[in-house]
Amino acid sequence: MGLMDFIKKQFIDVLEWTESGDGTLAWRFPMAGNEIQYGGSLTVRESQMAVFVNEGKVADVFGPGMYKLTTQTLPVLTYLKNWDKLFESPFKSDVYFFSTRQQVDQRWGTSQPVTIRDKDFGAVRLRAFGNYSYRIADPKLFHTEISGTRDLYTVADLDGQLRGLMLQHISDAVASSGVAFLDLAANQIEFAKALREATAPSFEAIGLKLEGVTMQNVSLPEELQKILDQKIGMGMVGGDMGKFMQYQTAQAIPKFAEGAGQGGGVAGDAMGLGAGVALGQVLAGQLAQGLQPQQPVAVPVPAAAAAGVKPEDVMATLEKLGDLKSKGILTQEEFDAKKAELLKKLV
Repeated sequence: MGLMDFIKKQFIDVLEWTESGDGTLAWRFPMAGNEIQYGGSLTVRESQMAVFVNEGKVADVFGPGMYKLTTQTLPVLTYLKNWDKLFESPFKSDVYFFSTRQQVDQRWGTSQPVTIRDKDFGAVRLRAFGNYSYRIADPKLFHTEISGTRDLYTVADLDGQLRGLMLQHISDAVASSGVAFLDLAANQIEFAKALREATAPSFEAIGLKLEGVTMQNVSLPEELQKILDQKIGMGMVGGDMGKFMQYQTAQAIPKFAEGAGQGGGVAGDAMGLGAGVALGQVLAGQLAQGLQPQQPVAVPVPAAAAAGVKPEDVMATLEKLGDLKSKGILTQEEFDAKKAELLKKLV
């Protein structure tokens, strides 16, 4: 460097950052080719941390306070530059400031339904959305993993990645919460707590702390929402899924008989009426036993259906019996027996 270049060079003796409140997470102090004055001052405010980076390597990290920049306050930088105790010349280093304020009211939500496992229904699809908040806890890790050498890194730059982390752990949160799917809407606080615990390690891996998660809404599939409405309307059922299915079957009898009567001719009419009688017998027996788990009940095949010799009548009867089996009214053994009996009619 020539003498004139040395004279023209400006030396920085005050390092500080006044945040503008625009959602900035990381900001690089503008050096513009200048050097830092040995013995200069560094001011780090309460909501900030500062990091010195030497030739791409993170050196010293400063929390809130005022510092005089010497070999004593910059031990890592001193080691990297091989300074001796008498070093008092200006030096070059990149300085990054990080905001450690809590970033609140960040939104997360499912753009598409998410498939999760449930102990009652197997696999179900849900939509959910809410808020979360976080802060930078480890600026060194955040610098190396996320913000890097950029002059400016904002909340908006990070939004997509963090939202993806939240959605990625929804299934884990449901599983770890122990809350049945039908009860999620009534246990949003527990679900949100489980989601925070499941997602927090992923935030820590990039230098962040997940401060809180809130659940604003859980949308169930339409068919399961109807089941939930029925369950709420029947207080005597409680959380017993077996009794709930009995209640659901009782509600389905009128619609089942009506549909069978309209679509199946003589065999359909008989099947509808016969199924209604059979289901009524099942429920009457259960009520007499105090809603105890039902014993296998033989459901007689209606005479009109059994007497029919037309293949379409036999198939219609089999479909109705299959529906009873799917609702838990017939066991697999009972269904197989009736199926064999009906198929003999075709021979």
